[in-house]
Amino acid sequence: MDDDVPGDGRDETANERLDRNWQDILQEFRVALTGTQLISGFLLAVAFQSRFDELTPELVVHYLVLVALAGLATLLGLAPVAVHRLLFRRRVKSATVRLGNRLLLATLVVVTLLVVGVAAFVFEFVAGAIAGLVAAVVAALIACGMWALGIGARLRASAG
Repeated sequence: MDDDVPGDGRDETANERLDRNWQDILQEFRVALTGTQLISGFLLAVAFQSRFDELTPELVVHYLVLVALAGLATLLGLAPVAVHRLLFRRRVKSATVRLGNRLLLATLVVVTLLVVGVAAFVFEFVAGAIAGLVAAVVAALIACGMWALGIGARLRASAG
């Protein structure tokens, strides 16, 4: 990760910085996985509801795409555990942190798509296709705005 550079006001060795970065990544994964688990549980419960057979074929496809996204988000969120186990004590902490950072970003993208899709799915089922589309657009705009704020903050931090 390039977020922390020598001379950034922290008094830590390169190894201490990598350890801190890895712990930060793991904590962020914990937050993302909690939300992913809640959404996954909701999606899995939907299939066992009495009204599930009322879904149109299009909504069934939408639902299955969401279940696949939830599975992918969960697998991406668990990947750092496997990475750590596979690379443990091999003196490649820097590569582990870089890979963990990439996996976290991928997880956040997939979770963002999942949240947008779930909002659209629920609104479409409850209020119709137009409401689902509006919910998807609003959720996507909010998500894009949040990503833009994060990217902007990162750019300002690296410029300063």
